[in-house]
Amino acid sequence: MDQFSLNSFLLLLTLTGSCVGQGILQQGPIDAVVGKNVTFVTEADKSTYVVIIWNHHTPTELTNVVTFTGNGLNVHDKYQGRATLDTTTGQLTLSGLKKEDTGDYSVSIVSQLGEALAGETKLRVLEPVSDVAIKSNVPEAIEHNSTVVLTCSAKGSYLKFTWFKGTAPIQVDGKRITQKDLELSSQLTFTGVLRTDLVGPIYCKAANSLEMEKSGPFNLTVYYGPEQVTITPQKPPQVLRSGSNFNLTCSAVSLPPATFTWYHSQTMMEFFGPVLTMEVITKHGLGKKVEEYTCRAKNEKTQRTVSSPGASFSIMDPVSGVTITGPTAVLMAGNGTANISCRAKDGVVTTVTWLKDGNPLAADSRVVFAGDKSSVMINALKKEDNGNYVCQLSNAISKEQASYKLVVNYGPEPATVLGDKEVEVTDKVMLTCAAASVPPANFTWKFNGTLTNVKTATYTIEKAVYKDTGIYTCEANNAVTGKSTMSTHNLAVRAEGELDSLSDGAIAGIIIGVLVALGAAIGLVMYCRQKVPVESPY
Repeated sequence: MDQFSLNSFLLLLTLTGSCVGQGILQQGPIDAVVGKNVTFVTEADKSTYVVIIWNHHTPTELTNVVTFTGNGLNVHDKYQGRATLDTTTGQLTLSGLKKEDTGDYSVSIVSQLGEALAGETKLRVLEPVSDVAIKSNVPEAIEHNSTVVLTCSAKGSYLKFTWFKGTAPIQVDGKRITQKDLELSSQLTFTGVLRTDLVGPIYCKAANSLEMEKSGPFNLTVYYGPEQVTITPQKPPQVLRSGSNFNLTCSAVSLPPATFTWYHSQTMMEFFGPVLTMEVITKHGLGKKVEEYTCRAKNEKTQRTVSSPGASFSIMDPVSGVTITGPTAVLMAGNGTANISCRAKDGVVTTVTWLKDGNPLAADSRVVFAGDKSSVMINALKKEDNGNYVCQLSNAISKEQASYKLVVNYGPEPATVLGDKEVEVTDKVMLTCAAASVPPANFTWKFNGTLTNVKTATYTIEKAVYKDTGIYTCEANNAVTGKSTMSTHNLAVRAEGELDSLSDGAIAGIIIGVLVALGAAIGLVMYCRQKVPVESPY
């Protein structure tokens, strides 16, 4: 090809760009970063090329980057030191990329055989991704009330933004949570923000096809509450023991923590704090009757106030210092009267119970209680009134008792003597005298009318002799009542072995028994003989 023809062909290629033989360049856009390198790879076979032309197209101008002909290589001034051409493949490498290198690049190649190849692609020179940061439209937020707009800004080219909560992408619903992306920023909007929306922390990622950068963690406080305002215990006993370690504790879900004010029967108490003690209640002069206590929780940020359910109770002193008093004079059965009273030093008594010997004491014609049962009067005393009397004073939280032993003097009642009436000589003899009496009776014994030295309830003879036969008289005496009773007992001392022989009556009984048994046996034999048939000898 002569020089004139070559120049004409070069002019044609320059004017037509990639209109001849499309397809030897990769499809664009090709992305590269400012300051770095890019290589335009061709699909041309390695052969001898006589012409290679690379042009840069922008909307306003066409610039020849590099031209290779038989006369050598020509590089445009803008690309001196930055453009490198591989003359065997037609590949162009640009280094030290600048933002203005962005645009369309075309190549035209003519082989030694006259074959023409061409191609075109797009180059985007991207600025590095940097300065990714999040800002909020508000420094703090109120749950349900605030609309929070987070703006993620960054530097770079062709940026795409992604929002994360922790490591999980934030799901945008297009209604309450929306995202609006601009060229260099992205806005994430929470309408009626919830406390869980910004628990993260929150991150923003800005990226293009070559680079990605993540913002630092972002946190925004969302204030909420109070809610779930409760009192512990929710259902205390209706009556509490004064001085006990009892508290009401108020709690609420709230950020910042709520402040608490206490009320009784909807009237504010001059007390603030989460714990209301019994000491505070009593200092306010409260607790004497059943009243309802509530707390109100307030959030200073949200300016919301919520009241708790109520807890109702009263405070009562325990019964203590119970004493019981009764008669101090000596009492006699038959004509005496006894008054027993009971009282407590401290505490409100709501119930009075009287017991006698562990059983309830019932009123009757002789036993009369006071209207408040603080005392009991027993008129016309009987011996059965002796016993242990207990009064129990109680209220809803305590019970205490005291006892009194009532002594009614009586007797002695008719005496009795127990013991053998007959003994053999040398036998031991024990005669016991008994007579019911309060106080216990004193005893004296007489033998055949003569007073003895025995003054105990039991008269003992270690070895009986014949002369011990006679009448023994026991006399019981009550020193308080001045009364006496007596009883006699006859004792016979027999010869040795005499009490072991059978009496006439016993012998007669044995004989009669033998005769009856013999008669029954004979009758049974005769009955059997009549039942058995006798065979005739004939």
